[in-house]
Formats: sequence, C-alpha cells, structure tokens
Amino acid sequence: MLARPTIALGMTGASGVQYGFRLLQSLLAAEYQVYLMITKAAQVVIGMETDLVLPGRPAEMQKLLSDKYAAGDKQLQVYGESEWTAPVASGSNDVDAIVVCPCSMGALSAIAQGASNNLLERAADVTLKERKKLILVPRESPYSDIHLENMLKLSRMGAVIVDANPGFYNKPESVDDIVDFVAAKILDQLAIKHDLQPRWGV
Repeated sequence: MLARPTIALGMTGASGVQYGFRLLQSLLAAEYQVYLMITKAAQVVIGMETDLVLPGRPAEMQKLLSDKYAAGDKQLQVYGESEWTAPVASGSNDVDAIVVCPCSMGALSAIAQGASNNLLERAADVTLKERKKLILVPRESPYSDIHLENMLKLSRMGAVIVDANPGFYNKPESVDDIVDFVAAKILDQLAIKHDLQPRWGV
C-alpha cells in the first residue's frame, strides 16, 4: 500500500497541455502520489505549446518534472506507452482515480471501444471495469456526431466528461487564470481542496 492517495494522470495529443501540467502541479502540491502517462503525440504538442523540452525516456522525464514541481521522493512516477508492468495496467492496483487531460478524440474513441492499444488506454479500461473514477477532459471544437456519441457512451459507463471550457464570471486577468478555472473543475471532481478559483457566491 502506498502512503499517499494516488491519482493517475494521462496526457494525450490534444491541445491544452497547460491544463494537464497545472493539474499535475496541484496534485503534487496536495501530496498525492501521481502516476503520469504522456503519449508520444502529447510530447509533440508539449513542444509546440510550451517552452518545456521533455526528454524521451520516462525516467529522465520523471526527474525533470519532479524537480520542476518539487515532488517528494518517488511521489511522481512516469510510465511509457508500452510499460505493461506499470501499476495502472492491472485492476489490482491502488489508484483512486484516473484523469486524461487533455484527452484527444482519438484517445476518447479508443477508451470508449476498450481498445487498450497503449498503457493509457489500458489504464482507463481498468478504471471502468473496476468502477473507479475516470475523468476525461476533451479539448476539441466543434464536436462531430462521433465525438458526442463516444462521450455519451462513456458518460453512461460512469466516466465524467469535464470539457476544457473555461468560464469568465470570475473575470480572469491572465491565461493562467483561465487554465486554473479548468484545473479547479477537475480537482472538484476528485474532491481535492484547492484555492485556484473562488467559489460562486462567496
């Protein structure tokens, strides 16, 4: 048993990797154990949307991100797409929830069909079969009928769809404020306390 509650975070090749990294930072700051899965497509998008240069190997990526976000010893563990011995590949693991943020339509489709072509898809499949919490954060517009049908199918299976669609009633003053709005919605679904956004009416 791990001493900390554990969240698995997957990042795919959709735009909006900033949401995923803000969530990662928040989870580590809240002292959660994090299993991180970054697909090859996500690494390409990260290179396009941020100044972060990620190394290709999971162990090197783990060290870089652990240093960047001041993670505790072994608090963050990074796994490659084909690491089938990773804890998240089995229903016997002690992961409390899985978040895919951002979630591409390709990954969402594969999860809806139970394809399990890589570790992230397998982890989501395990989460559904074990009736644990699966949160998917799609970032796409407009949605096709296929996208909507896949989201409805997953919602009926128990997954939570948190669209990367920020609100503006809190009058954001920066891009970081907009990113925080979406990250806050995800943390709320995980029942993790935060101060990223003020509560409505407070």
